[in-house]
Amino acid sequence: MNTIIFLTMVGCHNCAEAKKIFEEVLPEFEGKVTVTEVDIASPEGQELVQKYSVMASPGIIINDELFSTGGVSKDKLVEKLQSLT
Repeated sequence: MNTIIFLTMVGCHNCAEAKKIFEEVLPEFEGKVTVTEVDIASPEGQELVQKYSVMASPGIIINDELFSTGGVSKDKLVEKLQSLT
């Protein structure tokens, strides 16, 4: 099972846009991907921000590797998930 950690922040426009992309894309990968949303302001979020050097929200970590920060491209996300499944 592939894992995605989705680092978000309250009131973040890019985070809201990324959530919409996830909602569109993830049904295609049901049973192959788990997503955990973590608030950047939480202790866990702060630990992940430091560990992965996330400079902008949202931060997207796929299988313990930083995939993107500050937004996400639907096409690149689909391409990455297809390469893993």
